[in-house]
Amino acid sequence: MTFSFEDLGLLLLIAALVAMLTRKLHVPYSVGLVATGIVLAMSPLQLDLKLTKELIFTTLLPPLIFEAAFFLHWQELKRDFWIITTLASLGVVLSAAITAVGMHYLADWQWIGALVFGVLISATDPVSVIATFKESGVKGRLRILVEAESLFNDGVAAVLFGVVIAIAAGQAVTPTFVGLALLQTVGGGILCGGLVGTALLLLAGRTTDHLVEITFTTIAAYGSFMLAEHFHVSGVLATLTAGLIMGNIGTVRAISARGREAVESFWEYIAFVATSLIFLLIGVREAQQHFSELWLVAFIAIALVMIGRAVAIYPTCALFAGSRLRVSARHQHILVWGGLRGALGLALALGLPDNIPQHDAIITVAFAVVAFSIFAQGMSMSPILRRMGEIPLNRE
Repeated sequence: MTFSFEDLGLLLLIAALVAMLTRKLHVPYSVGLVATGIVLAMSPLQLDLKLTKELIFTTLLPPLIFEAAFFLHWQELKRDFWIITTLASLGVVLSAAITAVGMHYLADWQWIGALVFGVLISATDPVSVIATFKESGVKGRLRILVEAESLFNDGVAAVLFGVVIAIAAGQAVTPTFVGLALLQTVGGGILCGGLVGTALLLLAGRTTDHLVEITFTTIAAYGSFMLAEHFHVSGVLATLTAGLIMGNIGTVRAISARGREAVESFWEYIAFVATSLIFLLIGVREAQQHFSELWLVAFIAIALVMIGRAVAIYPTCALFAGSRLRVSARHQHILVWGGLRGALGLALALGLPDNIPQHDAIITVAFAVVAFSIFAQGMSMSPILRRMGEIPLNRE
């Protein structure tokens, strides 16, 4: 943790007040938090608040991934599994390629810097996506598509990121290297999550104490992530797998009825706390960026990220146009505009080696893309969804 318990208490109080105010004003909670974080950074309060890769990856991301997976129904996910995995793999590659090529030729970045930026910003962020669609009250297939894609695409993005970093370090990269990296990162992450989730599920089945059951789910969330990261595989996919196991099998066979209610309430609260802290800290860090020096590059990057997202969605969905997995044009438009960027991309940017070309510019431009994503896309999602009939017109 990079701040004191006194600061944590103040941040939770601020988050609660922002939640009340944004609900009354019908403003997205994430937008209100980021704006509040910017105000905090410019206020006379001497808060030592730092958004770091370690804070995001080891403290705040695991519970958010686990909570989303815990409430994800396997039967619904299974129906659209192939299109979700295609969007999360081919879609990420297409998006990263468009962004990288554009940054090289339009922003005059070196190829390595352009490739690094394209990869780290290509995957949609599960924190931002899930928070936005949860607030909007979207149900059904659309929510499954957007949330599951944001959870699954980390594996491919992590492999691409590792490949580019290896190239930057002078390592020879071959198709075999990429294939093995993909197998290790994705397969290893799923294996770690499966082992941890299953082991703790067996333990949970031996008790009816709801506090112990909550403890086991907490260990599953963090334990699967840390085990995967220890072996340099996907922590997100590990926690996703553990969450799916605990949520779909555990609540039916292992966790007691009282425990199920307690576990669900606990994870809803933990997700609220983690989401609040992430967006507040993003706002604080946004206020510390010097966008004026790179405004044109930031504008180019934002345009390229949106074009890359469109290229990732429309051709990929066209592959399934003649099957039962067909995605309607309306849903495709929402998938394009709803592909928000946030904490995941920032964590990768903040953890970049110093020898990467355009190192500082990558971080600043990544924050610019995230600011656009949160304010422009986040603010407009509910009105767009309402206009397209995905949420009721009279929903509070």
